[in-house]
Amino acid sequence: MELSGKNILILAGPDFEDRELFYPLYRFQEAGATVKVAGLGEKNYKGKYGVPIEVDGDCTDFLKQSWDAVVIPGGWAPDKIRANEAALEIVRKTMKAGNVVAAICHAGWVLASADVVKGKTVTSFINIKDDLIHAGAKWVDREVVVDGNLVTSRKPADLPAFCRETIKLLQKVKIPA
Repeated sequence: MELSGKNILILAGPDFEDRELFYPLYRFQEAGATVKVAGLGEKNYKGKYGVPIEVDGDCTDFLKQSWDAVVIPGGWAPDKIRANEAALEIVRKTMKAGNVVAAICHAGWVLASADVVKGKTVTSFINIKDDLIHAGAKWVDREVVVDGNLVTSRKPADLPAFCRETIKLLQKVKIPA
């Protein structure tokens, strides 16, 4: 299986974009990865469209682990996730280690707050374009952008490209940060 032996953490919070959490979750499990979902303190969350998820633990529970990839779905959850220091530290550590960070839609807010986009080319939902530019990124309007170990996409319609490129990066042994 294309992702056997890989460990992936998905960050969740209230009002996550349902498709942007579940599509990667199932796609990466299907490819053989071990996937965990980290929350912000509560055990259960509902997506924007009401689909519930029970998380595997709080971000602090996963802080000491090393992740092959961290995936950040969009929706309204990134506004809460970016205020969680443990979540930001997981993103920073993963980027610094040269492992994959994949963010879609409004998840760029988390990247900006983690201070990991300076000098990077990224995309996102258009409404947060200015936030990413002010954080030092070069913003482009494409379905998926890969810059080093960072994968970004704009919206749910981009999920096939988002997952495809994330899997490609995960199949590499080590990516320079």
